[in-house]
Amino acid sequence: MSTPVSNSLLITRQGPVETWTLNDPATRNALSDAIVDGLFSACARVAHDTSLRIVVLTGAGGAFCAGGSLGGFSSLIGQPLQEGQTDPLLAMNRGFGDLLHALYALPQLLVCRVDGAAMGGGFGLVCCADHVVATSRSVLGTPEVTLGLPPAQIAPFVWQRLGDSAARQCLLQGLSYSAAQAQQVGLVNEVIDEESDTAWGKTLTRLMRAAPGAVASTKQLLRSVRGPVPDMRDAAAQAFASGLRSAEAAQGLAAFARRQPAPWTLSDKDKA
Repeated sequence: MSTPVSNSLLITRQGPVETWTLNDPATRNALSDAIVDGLFSACARVAHDTSLRIVVLTGAGGAFCAGGSLGGFSSLIGQPLQEGQTDPLLAMNRGFGDLLHALYALPQLLVCRVDGAAMGGGFGLVCCADHVVATSRSVLGTPEVTLGLPPAQIAPFVWQRLGDSAARQCLLQGLSYSAAQAQQVGLVNEVIDEESDTAWGKTLTRLMRAAPGAVASTKQLLRSVRGPVPDMRDAAAQAFASGLRSAEAAQGLAAFARRQPAPWTLSDKDKA
């Protein structure tokens, strides 16, 4: 059964497995308001569905998720907030934080099936998963700081997934990983040569050996052992909004669009 939640999000149910497909190939499945709202609603819908055992999050068109979509907010880049104005960026970014918390709290096994790019916010989605399968051509990264932006909402989830040292290296340097490298740092669990239905079928068969009630209980226990993901949604939204309105972000995003180094990047002359 297939349910188009919106043109950019498709939901398909096959027995106890539901697949949520980000479906905006033109933007490499960037996180538009429609996608974020649709995923958040899906999380709320399945939160108490005991007949559902596995949620698969994936992307269409050869990409998982290219990260956040600024959409109608592009005109705000580098523009300071007017005195007394409520920043619309706060609610937009906080909504993405709400989604990450909802994904992390799902009682079902959350499996990310990654093919292609998983960048920025897409990297954050992957960090919420219980199991991650990536094709060998996948690239996963957090380029925000190289663009003059803080990786705000995803930071606690990256930290929870990778640990302090690897998270600092990843987030503070804006690193990108191949699928094999992502497996080495613990972000990816399985790497397959191509998006093989045979390999994927074997993975699902293995995951379905776990009883659903035991999975839900174990996930709750693991959250108790590690402690909840720090709730930084409001502070992260403020950091992101301030960052996007800064001159630094304007310079970094403009340089990226022109495929040029950002102004703070060291040249060979500077290194000498």
